[in-house]
Amino acid sequence: MVGRIVGLVCCLLCAFPFFVISIYNKDSREPINFWSGDTSLKDIVKDIKGYNTEMAGLYKRCALFFLLTGILFVVFPIAGIILVVFDCSIGIYWVYRVYKRILEKYL
Repeated sequence: MVGRIVGLVCCLLCAFPFFVISIYNKDSREPINFWSGDTSLKDIVKDIKGYNTEMAGLYKRCALFFLLTGILFVVFPIAGIILVVFDCSIGIYWVYRVYKRILEKYL
């Protein structure tokens, strides 16, 4: 049971920053960065409000997926482990591809 709780806490710790970014930066005057410390988007993105709205939605979906993975981890630990591996490998690639589409849309 301890392993299930540790898995849930790890998934919640992954989901929390995504929720915070999506909620607090949605109405920001600066574009939401995909990589931490990237300041090159200020000059590139034309419609910052629309861009931030879509990026906030992307980050909310990421947070929700980690949250659901954590809940699944408590109920079915093997399925939770499989989804954590998916989140941290193929999921990151999928998020990067969606980010690139969003960025191209608002250039």
